[in-house]
This record gives sequence, C-alpha cells and structure tokens, in this order.
Amino acid sequence: MSETWLVVGLGNPGAQYAGNRHNVGQMVLDELAQRMGARFSVHKSRAQLAEGRLGIGGPKLLLAKPMSYMNLSGGATSALSRFFGIEPDHVIAVHDEIDIPFNTVKLKLGGGEGGHNGLRDISKALATKDYLRVRVGVGRPPGRMDTADYVLKDFTATERKDLPFLLDSAADAVEELVGSGLVAAQQRFHSPS
Repeated sequence: MSETWLVVGLGNPGAQYAGNRHNVGQMVLDELAQRMGARFSVHKSRAQLAEGRLGIGGPKLLLAKPMSYMNLSGGATSALSRFFGIEPDHVIAVHDEIDIPFNTVKLKLGGGEGGHNGLRDISKALATKDYLRVRVGVGRPPGRMDTADYVLKDFTATERKDLPFLLDSAADAVEELVGSGLVAAQQRFHSPS
C-alpha cells in the first residue's frame, strides 16, 4: 500500500474571498486537483475534499479545503488526519506568506507560525508544529497598509498575470515534497534560478 498525504489549502470560504491573497493555498489545491483529474466534494469533517494519486501507483493525496474561516483551519485538519489515520509528518499546509516576495515558494517543516492564524490553529489542533508547510509568497503590504487588509484583497492586475506561474510552481513544490522529500524540494525551490 502506498502512503497517504493530507494537503490542506488554507483560505476563507465564499466567492467574495476566492481571489484574495489569503486564499492562495486553496488556489494551489485547485491546480493539484486539476492535474490529478480529481473533484472536490463535501466531507463530514467540514472540508471540501478531493482524492487522487501522484502518477500511476504513486502516493495518495487527500486535498482538503476547510470550509471554516482561515483562523479555524485546525478543526477540519485534525478531523481529517484522525479519520484517515495520517500522522502530522504527512500533513502539508499550503498557505500565503507575507514574509517572502510574491512569485516565490518556500518549504519548511515545523517552526513558528509567523503570526499566521490559520497555521496557529492547525498547530493547536494537531498538538504539534511538526507538519510541513508550502509557503506561497504574496509579499508585504505596501506603505502602512494593515496586513489583514492586504491579505484580504485580491491580487493586483499585474500580479494576476504571473499568478498562474506561482500556482503552478507551488503545486510542483507539493509534488516534489511528496515524491522526493523535504531536502530535495528545498534544494529545488530555494536555490536562485
């Protein structure tokens, strides 16, 4: 039996949030689902769930988009990990990251949440910070704009031109993480191109 991974795309539910920077994690999951030919359906854990495999006979991916607001992402994450028997080291949170530039993807295991309430709630619900993160760079707010206001705004027209490449790169990062491990994925995505 091949291993199973839970990939959680963070964001807020509802059409009014769909294009927000804060929802980039869910956008990445849409890209992964499309690649696997998987469709999302509502799961009893209060998440939209899609299942598929990486390649023929490859690892199984459970793609989850919590239907709660971002700061309550932990409930669905822990419910799914218990339901499917997935340990935290096979949980990947895909989320927006203001501390890295737009169009950049970074990966890490554990560590702090950097003020990200979605990650904080997942850490609390899983009772550990030792899960994987795919950090999708959205850049810092301009001027004195409040961080919360910034992440709850849609990407700019200029950013939207490059957004498909960023989503593609982040989806590649998830696949590399699952297929080759953290170190190999970091070497690929952290080295200057």
